[in-house]
Amino acid sequence: MSTVTITAADVNKLRKATGAGMMDCKKALVEADGDFDEAIIVLRKQGQKVAAKRADREASEGYVVAESTGKFGAVVAVNCETDFVAKNDDFVAFANKIMNIAINTGATSLEALKNAEFDAGITVAEKIIEQTGVIGEKIDISYFEIINAEKVVAYNHPGNKIASLVGVNQEAIEESIVRDVAMQVAAMNPVALDETGVSEDIKAREFELGKEQALKEGKPENIVDKIANGKVQKFLKENTLVDQPFIKDNKQSVSQYLNSASSGLKVTEFKRYSLG
Repeated sequence: MSTVTITAADVNKLRKATGAGMMDCKKALVEADGDFDEAIIVLRKQGQKVAAKRADREASEGYVVAESTGKFGAVVAVNCETDFVAKNDDFVAFANKIMNIAINTGATSLEALKNAEFDAGITVAEKIIEQTGVIGEKIDISYFEIINAEKVVAYNHPGNKIASLVGVNQEAIEESIVRDVAMQVAAMNPVALDETGVSEDIKAREFELGKEQALKEGKPENIVDKIANGKVQKFLKENTLVDQPFIKDNKQSVSQYLNSASSGLKVTEFKRYSLG
């Protein structure tokens, strides 16, 4: 049995370093005979056990955040099991730090982000396991995407359940103009940038739905295909970003809004993620 005296200052130091509860920190220090680094390892092993037990749990709550810096931007979703944890200040800070790491390292994939250093001697993936033990819920990164463009702008919807990212082809364009489009992406959830990005399978599905509806309404068979094609065009207009009516002025499309702001201004790419 350990005879090392564990002080309140020791426990507080470990708590600040790991975010674990006071009692968990004290137990870890006792098990490690007062060795600070060994106590951190004890807590990480505890996190591994909790993570293994909760591996089959559904982590459908969480915090979604987008951030951009000049020509690079990222969207990340850090998941947990309950909304209570998702709103916790420590969890929010944890998710924001992961985003900062993504931006600072220029991570290009989820694997690269998880392998990035969170703190000295610990990766993001290892920190996630550690936090699983601290919080007692399954924690994971369910989504990570980036954009590289001449200018990238992020938008985070209040509550951080939805976030979007938009890249455009002009570096000098005012940020607020691109943010308007990022807000459009968040609100209207387009399926693609333009018609070329919509798969033939989706177009065929919409055509068949339009045809079925027209027949049910008793339309003459010789004009059913024409009606169905019209339904497809309506679907494309409503669901492709550049052709959607602009939410701040529905008399013009998003592409018209951009071109009126700056000749030749175009969206090159967008990302959107929503929890649930």
